[in-house]
Amino acid sequence: MANAESVRVRVFNLNCWGIRYLSKHCGQRYAMIGDMLCKEEHDIVLLQEVWSEKDYLSLKKKLACSHPHSHYFKSGVIGSGLALFSKHRIHDTFLYRYSLNGYPYMAHHGDWFGGKAVGMAVLSIGSLTANVYVTHLHAEYCRDKDAYLPHRVVQAWELQQFVRHTSAGADVVILGGDLNMHPQDLGNRLLRSYTGLRDSYLETDQFDGCEDGITLIADNPFISKKELIPFEKGIRIDYILFKGSPKTDIFCDSMSTTKGSVRDHPFPYSDHEALTSELRLESHTPPGTGRDERSKDQDTATGIVVGRHASDHGSGKVTVSSLEIQKIIFMLRETSFSTQILTNTIKTCTTETHNEQQKISTELRPDIFCLVTKASGDCPSRTSEQQ
Repeated sequence: MANAESVRVRVFNLNCWGIRYLSKHCGQRYAMIGDMLCKEEHDIVLLQEVWSEKDYLSLKKKLACSHPHSHYFKSGVIGSGLALFSKHRIHDTFLYRYSLNGYPYMAHHGDWFGGKAVGMAVLSIGSLTANVYVTHLHAEYCRDKDAYLPHRVVQAWELQQFVRHTSAGADVVILGGDLNMHPQDLGNRLLRSYTGLRDSYLETDQFDGCEDGITLIADNPFISKKELIPFEKGIRIDYILFKGSPKTDIFCDSMSTTKGSVRDHPFPYSDHEALTSELRLESHTPPGTGRDERSKDQDTATGIVVGRHASDHGSGKVTVSSLEIQKIIFMLRETSFSTQILTNTIKTCTTETHNEQQKISTELRPDIFCLVTKASGDCPSRTSEQQ
């Protein structure tokens, strides 16, 4: 490996639950978060639900010495809630607001007013260019009757498109945020399979934190256990994802989460647990510099396996079947169908088996079912009853 260079980067992620006048102990918790960040001196800090710009400016002032570079991403009526602090210089920033994000009449949920989005910052880490993303997807609220499932899946689709099209020239890609999705949810698999992003929790050999890496735990005093049913211990919905490039290899040497309580304080930092990943970047000069070889390396690095029998590839890579892809396209195009039908359609996404298609065909009109499945060549002919 010629011209090898190794750099360590500590990345911090936290949903701050910072709704002024509504979130419990909001001011005290921001003070605790600021003190902790000053002490720990992470390289990159990614925050969600910093809904008040005053709170951001307060953190910026406190972190001026440890994190001299920062950006607050504005969006929607009350802002995106996304903020980034960094030891490394920020060269450029950009925000993309998701096209589908809840309903304005569901005011008690508030997601629509927040203007959920993904923020991007281009950083210089030594001689490397890093694209860093921070995002917050629509909340689930009720897993059994999830009216927002189509919204969250479309957001995940837009997120992976945004990351892929903006990170082509980056040596390192880091994404952190509250995805509001379980590890095996369709939107999560779409994001990781199409971008090649790797999960810090799954990649590290050294983990210190809550059992199974959960980030919304039942023991947190700000959490109602009823909201976690049927998951008694909690759920994992916050992530730090990363990937390298042909020029740079990236490894997660260790990862940790907070465990609810904070020493010498009567309450935790937030209703979510904080994540810290220690990444090791090893840059080198790739053996080939031709365009075709670089393109081949990038395709290999993404680890995408897509097709009718993607689940048959025993490589351990995240897979998404072609039927699942068609369903996402269908969701984006068919705006006249009810959210409940779309929700039922997505919930049937597992593998392309005959039984699965029969299940879907009972929920959609025959012509729409053909639209969804025609790419796989399995569109059935109509029966006399259907005609």
